Amino acid sequence: MAKLNINGKILALDVEDDTPLLWAIREQAGLTGTKYGCGVGQCGACTVHLDGVATRSCALPVSAVSENQKILTIEGLGAERPHPVQQAWAELDVAQCGYCQVGMMMATAALLAQNSSPSDAEIRAEITNICRCGTYPRVLAGVKLAAARMTANKG
Repeated sequence: MAKLNINGKILALDVEDDTPLLWAIREQAGLTGTKYGCGVGQCGACTVHLDGVATRSCALPVSAVSENQKILTIEGLGAERPHPVQQAWAELDVAQCGYCQVGMMMATAALLAQNSSPSDAEIRAEITNICRCGTYPRVLAGVKLAAARMTANKG
């Protein structure tokens, strides 16, 4: 049994200690926005925030996460209203097939929370998620639009 703080709610999940966090989120908590891609933490489809840090959940066992740590999934990111990253993605039609885009949005939201005006090089260094459709130019544009909106909303 694991107690996890997912999207602001403490959930008691019946999982083994070595269960990847991804499967606890998807199968036990029923939050299927986070996707399985590679299973080894390389592609980023499974990206969630762990205490605000973009984290690949497919290779992280639930035993490595405490009840005090805050897990944020895509469902929690836009729970009250769409997050500026989600808005930018929709406005620019960033996704092609869309499978990887949840992870891309989560990585972007984490980046922008730490760096409100990243350079192209910083975006490329931090957003290492893999997109088989090759939407990288649209992802870059989406990050920039979201950053501009988040900066404008602070002022």
